[in-house]
Amino acid sequence: MPDPFYITTPIYYVNDVPHIGHAYTTIAADVMARYRRLTGNDTFFLTGLDEHGQKVQQAAIKAGIDPQTYCDRVTPQFRNLWEKLHISHDGFIRTTDARHKAVVQRALQNLSNKDLIYRAEYTGWYCTFDERFWTEKDVQNGLCPDCKRPVEQLSESNYFFRMSRFQDRLKEHIQQHKDFLRPETRRNEVLGFLQKPLEDLSISRPKSRLSWGIELPFDSDYVTYVWFDALVNYISALEYLPSVPAFERYWPASIHLVGKDILTTHAVYWSTILMGLELPLPRTIFAHGWWTVDGEKMSKSRGNVVDPYVMVEEFGADAFRYFLLREIPFGQDGDFAREPFIGRINSDLANGLGNLLSRTLTLIHRFSNGRVPEPQDSTTTGLETELKRTAESLIREKLPHHLHSGRLEFNRALESIWGLVQLGNQYIDKTAPWVLAKQPDQKPRLDTVLYHSAETLRCLCISIYAFMPTTAEEIKQQLGLTLNFTKPILEGEFNWGGLLPDTQVTKGQPIFPRIEATTKSQGKNQPSPDHLGSSPSYQSQATASSQMKPEPTQRPGNTPGSDDSITIQEFEKIQLKAGKVLSAERVPKSEKLVKLQVDLGREQRQIVAGIGKKYKPEDLVGQTVVVVTNLKPAKLMGIESQGMVLAAGDEEVKSLATFLEEVDPGTKVK
Repeated sequence: MPDPFYITTPIYYVNDVPHIGHAYTTIAADVMARYRRLTGNDTFFLTGLDEHGQKVQQAAIKAGIDPQTYCDRVTPQFRNLWEKLHISHDGFIRTTDARHKAVVQRALQNLSNKDLIYRAEYTGWYCTFDERFWTEKDVQNGLCPDCKRPVEQLSESNYFFRMSRFQDRLKEHIQQHKDFLRPETRRNEVLGFLQKPLEDLSISRPKSRLSWGIELPFDSDYVTYVWFDALVNYISALEYLPSVPAFERYWPASIHLVGKDILTTHAVYWSTILMGLELPLPRTIFAHGWWTVDGEKMSKSRGNVVDPYVMVEEFGADAFRYFLLREIPFGQDGDFAREPFIGRINSDLANGLGNLLSRTLTLIHRFSNGRVPEPQDSTTTGLETELKRTAESLIREKLPHHLHSGRLEFNRALESIWGLVQLGNQYIDKTAPWVLAKQPDQKPRLDTVLYHSAETLRCLCISIYAFMPTTAEEIKQQLGLTLNFTKPILEGEFNWGGLLPDTQVTKGQPIFPRIEATTKSQGKNQPSPDHLGSSPSYQSQATASSQMKPEPTQRPGNTPGSDDSITIQEFEKIQLKAGKVLSAERVPKSEKLVKLQVDLGREQRQIVAGIGKKYKPEDLVGQTVVVVTNLKPAKLMGIESQGMVLAAGDEEVKSLATFLEEVDPGTKVK
């Protein structure tokens, strides 16, 4: 039986609305929690809010309300965002919970009884933003060494935790437990910090200066330092948020996820507090990096703060989750920019996974009556062997390796998953089931190809669930799978060949529609509805829309030698290439328009073609057509077309221009 798995995020301060940093940590924790549940771990995933302290009190005063009312107003913004991001937390703690307060006071009394808390006069430099005292040697030019904000000198009597007593023990623990602090660079930072003498920790604030906090159990004139209060949430939550107290069941925590800015408080403050309480330390504390936006630090004054609500509304939760964890190694800093985000959606999600699902189900509907055929061909090709090996290795070896708590290589896990996506698309291209379908004696091979393509999707469905849960559910529904993601996946599901033949598939809408780049208005030069193509993702021939007015193919004077004749040099400006149709679907509210995804060898393009009255979309998949590739992009019914498919016909399409022999995608037509 796998060990229980307890994962936490920091509890987020309520003095501001949730931003990309909050979303990043929480999505990462959710991926780990979902993955661990899927592989059989008894899992508890905790997140929540830090509601005490000076910053919260000041924000409430500014809003003209009491602190508790202020916290109650902010809390739904976090809860609602986690719902939109499909966060599957098991507990949501608020430090204003009465039962949390009781555990904090009990911990303080425990430390006091052990003579690990004492009262002393103290003069130091105080940072209001970090709610922390600094010594003279720490402060540089009157600024806090962490946040670089001005500090003020305070002299007051406070209570202190004898943190210095545990310095050597903590250093020894870090040195003996490689995975305790991750990544390695952060571990080295903390060890460097511990080379200097460790000060004792001020754990109280006088009520005369700060009233919003948990009262000390041994002195009612003081409240608890907010960081002591906040850190205790990791153990207090286990006493009252599960259906039954579960401290013995889940502690020590498997992993605390934190931002690099609060590593010291977790690695040093929290660890020494736990030592004082005689409790085991968490197994891993993993500190990730920060996000900038277009190369600049996020700032309200700059207006470049990324709002997760807006990202989810515009692009969907799963696309947002995918980008954040795919773009950079977890632990390093990253830059968020709109163009790379859209690029990932189009290349990886729309042209990759979405295309594989669409074309596979289209082929099964077209050549197997919508049911997964039984593989008939006993001959196993090299590609099929590679598919099986890659899929089983992905589920059994690569994902467990990359998602180990000491690594958290989310980007590499996704890279491995998309290796199978790419292999699945290559398999369809090279086996060409549309060609096999034209040869009756190749029916056993055709059925085998269709089965292996569908089985690839089943393995991908399991692999992506933790990262993109709603996408996995959609693939499951369209593929007719009986997987239950709320329970551990059975060992047999990890083996190649788990898809039952004769399973009914149901093709739905594209799971990731391609996002069209916004084009700037060009006034009179803006492409008109008569413009039938363009270059990155296109439209097609001259009857593409009922709103278009096709010109006659033969006009007066259009004869050899007339003024309308062109030279060979002019003709050579037109770039024609062979393109293989990967997927096709009708454009809503149009009788004629069909949106195609076309393979041009080194790239894929979207083309909108006015051929819907002549051809059914499913009949177009696998066809090799002639594409004009150097037209400017144009939009038809709001959909960008990045090329033009050639066809014969005046008012109505008679036939697509195609080839007598098989031609590789991207071959030049001349």
